[in-house]
Amino acid sequence: MRFLIDECLSTDLTIVASAAGHEAQHVARIGKAGWKDWNVARYAAEGDFVLVTNNASDFRKIYATTALHAGLIVIVPNVGRALQSELFRAALEAVTMSGDLVNRVLEVAVEGDEATLDLYDLPQDPPA
Repeated sequence: MRFLIDECLSTDLTIVASAAGHEAQHVARIGKAGWKDWNVARYAAEGDFVLVTNNASDFRKIYATTALHAGLIVIVPNVGRALQSELFRAALEAVTMSGDLVNRVLEVAVEGDEATLDLYDLPQDPPA
């Protein structure tokens, strides 16, 4: 799986992904720092990257109107590098167990000392 790490998160997450056998790029390290969110989302889509971000509200809106995307991982709390890495590891384990993230969002948060995971479709299927 390929991951694009948004500039709001640590560059260390590329190392976490690589250690788990995945390819990862960080927006700042590929010369895309300062890009508008829609540009980041388009780059992720064109490269078949799962986007990893902390910017839940903006990217949920963008992905809700995107017919097909490789997936979105949202690390919900604004936390330091070490905890970001831990939460991303938990997300990678969940992705490995659930398969791909096509048109899905995985939100990772913290409750007490444990990571919580919420997986849902986006865009959502229309009601029957």
